[in-house]
Amino acid sequence: MIEAVQVVAILVSVGLLLFVLELVRRKLLGEDYAIVWIACAGSLVVLAIWRESMHTVAAWLGIHYPPAALLLVLVLIVFVALLIFSVVASRQRIQIERLIEDVAILETRLHTLEHKIDPDE
Repeated sequence: MIEAVQVVAILVSVGLLLFVLELVRRKLLGEDYAIVWIACAGSLVVLAIWRESMHTVAAWLGIHYPPAALLLVLVLIVFVALLIFSVVASRQRIQIERLIEDVAILETRLHTLEHKIDPDE
């Protein structure tokens, strides 16, 4: 029997999934981030539809209160998402540092070439 809370959870989870897909379609969210968000939204849809999974996971982990297992799953999802975003931010920082170095080299070369062409400066 489906309860009102489960229906709301399913609607919100599916809505989040559709929202993420719409952001990707409009190119407002990159594919590398979209994979994380789609996985999170998909996990929420599965948990909302198959409520017994929460009880199964809780029993497997020895948790006596199944909603605590849901909280654990959500914390793990957030942890993984933050880890992925940290990796992406670190990669971008390295790329920015390389670009700054390349621009400095090019400016030095340009300055050198300008002095060779116009030695009066």
